[in-house]
Amino acid sequence: MCFPTFFLILTVIAFLDQRSILNIMLIIGLTGWTGTALVIRGEIFKQRSLDYVAAARALGASRARVVFRHILPNALAPVLVGISFSIAGAIAMESGLSFLGIGVASPTATWGELLLEGRDSPLPNWWLSIFPGLAIFAAMTAYNLIGEGLRDAMDPRLRK
Repeated sequence: MCFPTFFLILTVIAFLDQRSILNIMLIIGLTGWTGTALVIRGEIFKQRSLDYVAAARALGASRARVVFRHILPNALAPVLVGISFSIAGAIAMESGLSFLGIGVASPTATWGELLLEGRDSPLPNWWLSIFPGLAIFAAMTAYNLIGEGLRDAMDPRLRK
């Protein structure tokens, strides 16, 4: 967690001859899980210390029942929101790398590379920058809204 993902991707790209989407996705995936794991750990510890877990144990519920019936359903909602934000962040990171020209190699089209080509085109070709930018915005917004919707749907405190 202490090493920034962006600089790790830059380092790996500098040492590899071939820039591929697989390498970038692997690095983002290998470094991105640590933040989600930290959120899961904190949420499990928080839920474990609440009164309803102590009440379930006092009533004789087994450890597995307490975990699967009480702790996990209450801890799942913040984790889903964090995962959806992580996916949106991965899209932004890959687009940023491609926009800088150090992302995926040229035959593969990415939104960041399309933005880069639109930046270099003359003014009459404004759509070369607008539509990839809108696609990035729409994808990131969609993942964030899906995460919020899942949180609202799965959060037991919001159920009536």
